[in-house]
Amino acid sequence: MKIVVTGGAGFVGSSLCLSLKQKYPNYTIVAFDNLKRRGSELNLTDFKEQGIIFIHGDIRNAEDIAALGSFDVLVEASAEPSVTAGLDSDPTYVINNNLYGSINCFNACVKHNAKLIFLSTSRVYPIDAIENATFKEEATRFSFSSEQEQQGISDKGISEYLSLSGSRSFYGTTKLSSELFIQEYAAFYGLKAAITRFGVIAGPRQMGKTDQGVVTLWMAKHYWKQSLQYIGYGGTGKQVRDILHIDDAVNLIAMQIHNIEKFEGHVFNAGGGVENSASLLEMTKICEEISNNTITIGSEPITRPADLRIYVTDNSYIENVTGWKPKKSVKTVFTDIYNWIKENENQLEGILK
Repeated sequence: MKIVVTGGAGFVGSSLCLSLKQKYPNYTIVAFDNLKRRGSELNLTDFKEQGIIFIHGDIRNAEDIAALGSFDVLVEASAEPSVTAGLDSDPTYVINNNLYGSINCFNACVKHNAKLIFLSTSRVYPIDAIENATFKEEATRFSFSSEQEQQGISDKGISEYLSLSGSRSFYGTTKLSSELFIQEYAAFYGLKAAITRFGVIAGPRQMGKTDQGVVTLWMAKHYWKQSLQYIGYGGTGKQVRDILHIDDAVNLIAMQIHNIEKFEGHVFNAGGGVENSASLLEMTKICEEISNNTITIGSEPITRPADLRIYVTDNSYIENVTGWKPKKSVKTVFTDIYNWIKENENQLEGILK
């Protein structure tokens, strides 16, 4: 089997390439990436050592994708991942990359009769719908209340039944648009595809930044004893995300590659769930325990555009239909990131510090 991973030198892409090559050494694994994100070039050495083919290219250029030749599976993991992309500047890049670039990938899949694994995002759900949900403020976090007026929100989190009507960010809109195009390609061209709306994915190999990769950022700042800020919602640090370990995400993608019939015709949410969720305050405590470092954390009460007080994934649908569920805890995520930073400190210091 020949598997192409677009965005293959990114966090999810590189983790997937290395895992697949280890589990299936006879497969041809191709990492396709434009190396735009700082730190992605560090993965090239690992690719060479493990026999993974790297091709420098850009999904916005159909000619670059054509140079790949035929393949059996394409995993589309190449998105511009920042929720804030295009909000305070021209959104052309995020639209070109996440929508038009993805369509180039879909066309290539049809041409080669290949399966498509599409990594979508929880950010397809409208901001106002989530922000207007009933919540309660607890000692260290905000939580969704069990009684809600909107279908698709409960104390388990956000399910696939939440209405998609409303604004969500240019990032979320491009991903939702791509989902809709995939459904058209499936209906009229017979494209076999799996679509997954992932929540926050975290773990080793992620070059964390404020707008994307906050879990790694939080641990890195504790590791190097640098300051942080609780931004928004009064500056209390109580906003919550569920966190999915990269290994659990990779296991799901591997299942999709080999059993795509379980996923065709469905759009699934996949995340850590309530049991693997944490507020910024709780993340701070975990980082202190693992690193044995305490840092200064400031407070900025003003909420940033497109931010969310709470996002937690309700995994009920995907668990019931496919049997997949996350296995690794939030503490494990942070511990694995800490060990990765420690083992690669010299390489990562200039990027994460």
